[in-house]
Amino acid sequence: MAATTSIAGVELEIVERGAGSPLLFLHSGEGVGAERPWLELLARRHRVIAPSHPGWGGSKLPDWIGSVDDLAYLYLDLADKLKLSDATLVGCSFGGWIAAEMLVRSSARFSRVVLAAPLGIKISGRDERDIADMHAMSQAELLAHSWADPAKGEVDMMKLPDATLRGVVSGREALCLFGWRPYMHNPRLKPWLHRIDKPALLVWGAADRILSPAYRAGWTEALPHARSVTIPGAGHYPHWEQPEAFAKAVCGDE
Repeated sequence: MAATTSIAGVELEIVERGAGSPLLFLHSGEGVGAERPWLELLARRHRVIAPSHPGWGGSKLPDWIGSVDDLAYLYLDLADKLKLSDATLVGCSFGGWIAAEMLVRSSARFSRVVLAAPLGIKISGRDERDIADMHAMSQAELLAHSWADPAKGEVDMMKLPDATLRGVVSGREALCLFGWRPYMHNPRLKPWLHRIDKPALLVWGAADRILSPAYRAGWTEALPHARSVTIPGAGHYPHWEQPEAFAKAVCGDE
């Protein structure tokens, strides 16, 4: 069951699982989904707190929120409200971008961060793409770029309940709002990554074709306390495609 809490006047839907040391999980741009097996796996070791970003799931998107900066401050306020201490911060794809923006502002409530295929920075030149244009691809192309096994990413939209389908559409609109221009990055983020003063783990899917190899290397070089792990048989969403390997990496068992 999901609960709702108000942060800075924003109604956030939050799922909690498990007990133990706290772990704040920030989902990727494809949404929260009905089945999230990695949450149950992480909850064996942690108290997992998983909010839906404003505009996704049951979280409201007020008209004054329009940037990843806003989301970073929102989740820092959430961490304060929950009185998190020595928490693990996990962000996947779009959620990884939010997590990085949070920690360049304040890492006081966190002991470590895990960024899985994070968006958010620019590595190559102005006319070179680090992040594939997901909105310009056909569904077949997007699946081929995002998944090691594209069949795992296929969803029959015609079979989804109306409420779920509305949530999918709302989430896609929100992702465009937060990441359209400039495309899926903040040009001012990379110079401040040195402020992330906690251990960082970068998790990549071996078959990810959304992010360029140079982009992945650039993240590792930009973070002062980072190491990387690559998960075989996974694309851009290793938490979806290889949840057990993902959970092991997050929990330090890889």
